Amino acid sequence: MKRITAILSIIISANALFGAIPGSVLYNSTQCEGSAMPYPIPQESVSYPDSLTPVMINHVGRHGARYPASAARPLAIKRALQHADSLGTITPLGKELLTVTENVIERSNGKWGALDSLGIAEQRGIASRMFANYPNLFANGKVTALSSYAPRCIMSMYSFTHQLARMNNRLEIFTSSGRQNSPLMRPFDLDQDYIDYREDKPYDDALKAYIAETAPTAPIKRVLGDDYPLNEEQMRDLAITEYGLLAGLSAMGYNVDVMRFLTIEEYNSLWSCNNLKQYLERTANTISTVPADITADLLMNLITTTDEVAERRSDMRVQLRFGHAETLMPLLSLMHLDGCYYMTNYFDTVSSHWHNFYVVPMASNLQLILFRAKSGKLYLRVDLNEVPVPLIPGNDSIYLPWQSARQYLKRCLPLHMQI
Repeated sequence: MKRITAILSIIISANALFGAIPGSVLYNSTQCEGSAMPYPIPQESVSYPDSLTPVMINHVGRHGARYPASAARPLAIKRALQHADSLGTITPLGKELLTVTENVIERSNGKWGALDSLGIAEQRGIASRMFANYPNLFANGKVTALSSYAPRCIMSMYSFTHQLARMNNRLEIFTSSGRQNSPLMRPFDLDQDYIDYREDKPYDDALKAYIAETAPTAPIKRVLGDDYPLNEEQMRDLAITEYGLLAGLSAMGYNVDVMRFLTIEEYNSLWSCNNLKQYLERTANTISTVPADITADLLMNLITTTDEVAERRSDMRVQLRFGHAETLMPLLSLMHLDGCYYMTNYFDTVSSHWHNFYVVPMASNLQLILFRAKSGKLYLRVDLNEVPVPLIPGNDSIYLPWQSARQYLKRCLPLHMQI
C-alpha cells in the first residue's frame, strides 16, 4: 500500500496501546448510541453579522435516522438467545431481549437500512432552518443536490429538497442520484488503497487488544446465562453485537429502556470499542492516512464549486450532497476539524478525544457558508451539524477570508493534488 505512514510494530506494542490511563468521563446513554444517535437539533438559530450577506452554501450531509442497516446483528442475537432458551440457560432478562430482538426484525422486515419517519423529519428540519437562516439564497434561486445510490441517501435528498420546495415553490431544484456520484459520495467503494487497507486491516491487532482489555462480557452473560457455552472472546464479540443492536433502537423509532440491559459503565465501554473501530477504519491515524485521503476529490469539489460562485462563474448558490457516515468521517478528518481529527499511538485515549456521536450522528452535516462583506471581500464560515466551528487549528476565528480558508483547505489535500 502506498500511503501507510507508521511502523506497525511500534503502533501495536504494549506501551503504545496502553501507555496512558483512559479518560474517566462517562458519556450519557444517548451519546453512547454513537453514530446511531439521532440528530442533535441545535438549541439556537445561527446568526451572522449584519455587515455580511450570504453568497453560497455548500452542504455535505449524512442520511437521516434509519432502520438497522442489515439483519445481521438482530439475527445473531436472536440465534444466541434461542439457543440459550433451548439449553435452559436463558435468563428472564434474556427473554425480554429476545422479544425486543424479534420486534426489531418484524419492524424492519422489508425496510433494512431504509430512512424512517425520524430520518425524514431530521432532513426537513435542517432544510427549514437553512431556508430561514439564509432566505436571500432561496429568493428565485437554484438548488443542486446529489446523493449516493443508497435509497436512504436518495430519500434524504428528496426529503430535504421537498421541504425547500414547500417553502418556496419557485425554486429550480436539480437532483442527481446513482453510481455516477460514487467518486464523491462513496469513495470507500472505489479507492484501491483504501480497499487494500480494509482487507489487510493493519489496525486489527491494535483494535483486538483494546477490545480484549475493554469490552465487558457481563451484559451478554446477563441474558444468555452464566452456563452458556462460549469462551470469553466469543462472549466479548457477542456483547459488542448486543451493543450494536441496542444502540440503534432510537434511530428506528423503537422506544426501549436500553439501560435495563446495560449499566452506564458497560454502555460506555462497549461504545468505546465501536468508537475506536470507526476511528481506525474511517479517519486519518498513525497507522495510515488512507482513510482520510479517499475524500480528497470531495474536498476539491467543495473548493472548486465555492470558487465558481465566489468568482461569479456559477449561480448555483445552494449545493447539497447526501452520503454516509463513511463519507463524512474521512472528510472531516482530512480537513483536520477540531474533534474530528486526532493523532495518537495510544489508542486507549481515542475515546477522550474523538467521539463518533459528535462527528457523525444521524443526518450529520458539514456546511461551508460563503459571505460577502460590504467592501466586496468574501468570508467563509464552517458549520458542523449547524454549529459554527473554527476551520484552522490554532485559529479560533469563525469567519475567515475566503482566500485564507481556500489556501488552508488546499493544504489539507494530498500532496499530489496541491499542485
